Amino acid sequence: MQELTAQDVWTIVAAALVLLMTPGLAFFYGGMTRVKAALNMMMMSFVSIGIIGVVWVLWGSSVAGGDELIPGILGNPFTDFGSEQATHDGSLLGIAFSSTFAIIAVALISGAIADRAKFGAWCIFVPLWVTLVYAPVAYMVWADGGLLKDGAIGSALGEAIDFAGGTVVHINAGMAGLVLCLIIGARRGFGRDANQRPHNLPFVMLGAALLWFGWFGFNVGAAATPAQAGLTWINTLVCPAAAMLGWIAVERIRDKHATSLGAASGVVAGLVAITPACANVDPGWAVVLGVVSGVGSAFAVGLKYRLGYDDSLDVVGVHLVSGIIGTVALGFIATPETGTAGLFYGGGFELLLTQVVAALVTIVYCGIVTAVIGLAIHKTIGFRVPERSEIQGIDLAAHAETAYSFASGTSGQFSVRG
Repeated sequence: MQELTAQDVWTIVAAALVLLMTPGLAFFYGGMTRVKAALNMMMMSFVSIGIIGVVWVLWGSSVAGGDELIPGILGNPFTDFGSEQATHDGSLLGIAFSSTFAIIAVALISGAIADRAKFGAWCIFVPLWVTLVYAPVAYMVWADGGLLKDGAIGSALGEAIDFAGGTVVHINAGMAGLVLCLIIGARRGFGRDANQRPHNLPFVMLGAALLWFGWFGFNVGAAATPAQAGLTWINTLVCPAAAMLGWIAVERIRDKHATSLGAASGVVAGLVAITPACANVDPGWAVVLGVVSGVGSAFAVGLKYRLGYDDSLDVVGVHLVSGIIGTVALGFIATPETGTAGLFYGGGFELLLTQVVAALVTIVYCGIVTAVIGLAIHKTIGFRVPERSEIQGIDLAAHAETAYSFASGTSGQFSVRG
């Protein structure tokens, strides 16, 4: 019997850390939404664990890395249906680790449609999106023969760099969030109702802390050498730290005060930006990348009010924007010691072009397929709750519960404002 190695142990720990990110996201999103939608927001994250935990073991991992079904785009879901083969060949740890990425990716999308999405519709969307969008993009970027790895585009332009999921997780989720919020439409009172502000900022800070903690498993989990592990760990520290400072600096200059929401959002923006680049940039450049992503996302989150799309919890402004920043930045700052030099290291424009194409392919593929899924659900069972449920509060309407039990008299009813 094969003995457990140190790498196996670290993969187990890293997978547990990444899984913790989704409950962390539940706190982060739950605190950012209104009080009468907090439980629903947290449930959307938790149910993603339940659904994708099953889907990934049954067929998701095969679509993301099995025998080729559509050349360069997706694997055959029946390559190892039910992970039976993996049970005997020792590859279950890889499936366990990759499942946690799929879970957090789809959970991220929920923030864009907070306060107004039907829970049942979400439960249908989750497995469809992971099967038809997330897993194919993972195949394109990471699987042998993948379009952006060594398939048609990778062979022509060079292999795209995405160490831990800048395209696969963050650009993917951010673009899906944009598509869904456009399909479902804005919340009642969007941009006018003061009650749409976060109801529990300590929850937001707790969620950001859990996300940052889990992200060390997210980024360092795939490290192959001690040097690579050290580099990815340090970059996962300094990039979000710098992004937090960049975000609150924007707030201080623009609004005359730094906010806890800005600090937490800045951390997440920096974590997103360093995800594709954590093993391929020096720490000094990671600091610069953090500042750029923090400042960039701080401005980007305000675009929804100018352009009229209701990205409720800033999935687009943080994950799509900082995901693009981190992915494209590799074309400039990738260090030659990691195998491919960026433009600033004399590597020319080849890697920059590759990274831009990788981001564009992800955006276009995700946008089209997510739109098909979202519209199909919206036009059949409906993706949005009735107006009455939105006014009453989606927690009561969908779950017959409230996040906080404020008793009103002796009637046993509860009054929830905001």
